[in-house]
Amino acid sequence: MDYLEIEGGYKLCGDVVISGAKNAALPIIAATILSDKEVTLTNLPNVVDIRTLLKLLTMLGGKVEHDDTVVSINNGSITSHKAVYEIVSQMRASILVLGPLLARFGECEVSLPGGCAIGQRPIDLHLKALESMGATIEIKQGYVHAKAPKDGLKGAKIIFDKITVGGTENILMAAALANGTTTIINAAREPEVVQLCQMLQDAGVKIEGIGTGEITIHGTSQKPIQFKPLSIIPDRIEAGTYLCAGAITHSQITLKNVDTEHIRASIDKLEAMGCSFDIKNDEVTIYPADELKPVNITTVEYPGFPTDMQAQFMAVACKANGESLIEERLFENRFMHVSELNRLGADIWLKGNIAAIKGVDKLYGADVMATDLRASSALVLGALVAEGTTRVRRIYHLDRGYDNLEGKLSKLGAKIVRKKEQ
Repeated sequence: MDYLEIEGGYKLCGDVVISGAKNAALPIIAATILSDKEVTLTNLPNVVDIRTLLKLLTMLGGKVEHDDTVVSINNGSITSHKAVYEIVSQMRASILVLGPLLARFGECEVSLPGGCAIGQRPIDLHLKALESMGATIEIKQGYVHAKAPKDGLKGAKIIFDKITVGGTENILMAAALANGTTTIINAAREPEVVQLCQMLQDAGVKIEGIGTGEITIHGTSQKPIQFKPLSIIPDRIEAGTYLCAGAITHSQITLKNVDTEHIRASIDKLEAMGCSFDIKNDEVTIYPADELKPVNITTVEYPGFPTDMQAQFMAVACKANGESLIEERLFENRFMHVSELNRLGADIWLKGNIAAIKGVDKLYGADVMATDLRASSALVLGALVAEGTTRVRRIYHLDRGYDNLEGKLSKLGAKIVRKKEQ
């Protein structure tokens, strides 16, 4: 098993190119099931989750030609409608094949999902919405068995009791091939959802309300659609993570290939902590604070502060002069990195869904263990400024969502190497 060995205390400098967004690429790859023609996607990140979903498509019978950041997918040859446990258990986003498989083929079996253990993320909202569209749903032996009416899914008014990114994406795809009009109330507004809407719209699906909390989709009545070539948007979470790397190490670094509007929440909080920025069209430079100030953060849905940046900001807050407070409102078990940061010498206390972080003068290298994807990056950030050597273990979590993290950090001047356990 691989681990990262990091020697702390080095400043960073230079440029880093941000990869395509994993969380945008995954629903877009799933959406290719709605077509029986070839689709070409570019600017894909080289991460495990992407390769896992592409493998699932090949298991369903699709043809996939994948070369680094480019993939050509032809799902005209799909013969199986079953997404097996071996794949879906590795990654929650595999549940995104449920909507498009059901819409195009009228039936499917999809294993109940796995992924990061950051709390309960039930798919009840997905299933209830599909039932509103006429689907019959049964859960048997760990699988969701879904069947559409003989003449296909029917448009419906879907009201999500809670904002759900995956649920919004699944229903967008299902509605694209449904009969009639579907309206999603309380839809997610994340940039990744917006790009999926734009992809469907460019393929001829009429969609209204893109980027708002109410989206209306006019279905094609089961007619497969043909997608135009598409470039995946930059990863706002990867970008935010590198900004945090600049902040915690008091370094000036420039991010290239970014959408600065998508990372506005992270920029605003780092400005509150004393950092400053030079923002251009598709790049941003962070100038470090003389002294990091404490910050208060509450995670909320986009365009608010993203839960996927909570762990990284907690690491930065460990070096602030004062006490910061972070309230996690979206996932009940997303503070598992706290005990590991404390192993590096951090002073963090938990009470329910609130973490109090008292800044410390020094962090110290130690052996730590990644517990989920974003926790992994928080430990790497802490290690960059810890005295001595830190070994971050179980980095398979990291590999799920960060494209060549150690290579990019090395290029910026960090002392970080990937090693294998003896």
